[in-house]
Amino acid sequence: MPRMVKTRYTNRNFGWILLLIATLAFSGCTQLGPGLVKAGRNDYNKVLAQTDDEETLLNLVRMRYADNPVILQVSSVSTSFTWNQGASAEGVRFPSTGAADNIGVRGSLDYTERPTITYTPLGGADFVRNVLTPMELDSLLLLSQSGWSMERLLLIMANRMNGQDNAREASGPTPFTAPDYAAFREAAKLMRDLQRDGHITFGYRMVEEQRVPAMRIEREALGSDKAQSLSRLLGLDPQRRIFTMESRARRPSADTIGIELRSLVGVMFFLSHATQIPERDLAAGRVTVTRDQNGEPFDWNQVIGDLLKIRSQDEPPDNAAVAVQYRDSWFYIDDSDLNSKYTFMLIGVLTSLQAGSIERAAPILTLPVGG
Repeated sequence: MPRMVKTRYTNRNFGWILLLIATLAFSGCTQLGPGLVKAGRNDYNKVLAQTDDEETLLNLVRMRYADNPVILQVSSVSTSFTWNQGASAEGVRFPSTGAADNIGVRGSLDYTERPTITYTPLGGADFVRNVLTPMELDSLLLLSQSGWSMERLLLIMANRMNGQDNAREASGPTPFTAPDYAAFREAAKLMRDLQRDGHITFGYRMVEEQRVPAMRIEREALGSDKAQSLSRLLGLDPQRRIFTMESRARRPSADTIGIELRSLVGVMFFLSHATQIPERDLAAGRVTVTRDQNGEPFDWNQVIGDLLKIRSQDEPPDNAAVAVQYRDSWFYIDDSDLNSKYTFMLIGVLTSLQAGSIERAAPILTLPVGG
């Protein structure tokens, strides 16, 4: 009668094989897509935001060097994932030698990502028209009512207000002579202080059945030092409480605040003067040097202030929110410079607004005609 041989090793190893195969089979039934979307989408989001900031910074530096800016827009991002998995097992028994069973197990898990990214250079007549067209007062009010400081908005967006210049020559290529700016900066700061204290309000009033941008001074603030100083700087009637706003700003007006706004290109030219130029480039004459009445180099920090600071150095910066290498130097915005980061954010908002016309989406504030 033949003798039965117990396959002790085979049963134990076979259990491990079944466990592996079951694990692979179970993983094939799970939905891997959501996990891939979570990882991939966040990664693409961060990269797109970072490269947008780098492109904006690069164009600001280019404009300071009188080089042509280029905008290369990512118009679409698509990607596909392919998931592959497999498992196999094999075993050989040698009963005559008394050795353990020889069992082999193989498995594979892998996925392939195939991204497709489309870049579109912005140009053409429509694009040029949009970036060269002055921004609208509606945009100024919309941003102000969204929480942006009126002082920051005016300093960045406006060329002049009721005859007071805000370095309007800087809205184009760097001027050779120092611009006027001091009175405008003082008026913008007064507006911000009064707005923060709740003493002035920006909105719309009805004039001949049309909504017109306007500013109202609250009755209790009418005789305050700040309100009187603002009236003096802008040539306003100190006894008047409501002033309509318009885009003609060459001369003072007793009942109107005229604000001449920059185009998007003008904003970029203006802010490009925040770039710190390396000494070797100044010595080589690679940028225009603005000079004051005494022929001395003019410090553009007096105009830009703390709105934006684009620093430069030879080595890659350690603490940069955004950085680019250009003309053998590194230009960057320090990660702890919150004012510069907010201004940089505002550039993106203005770029989006100038991409097309906007509706008057700000809350309607009806100002009484009689005060």
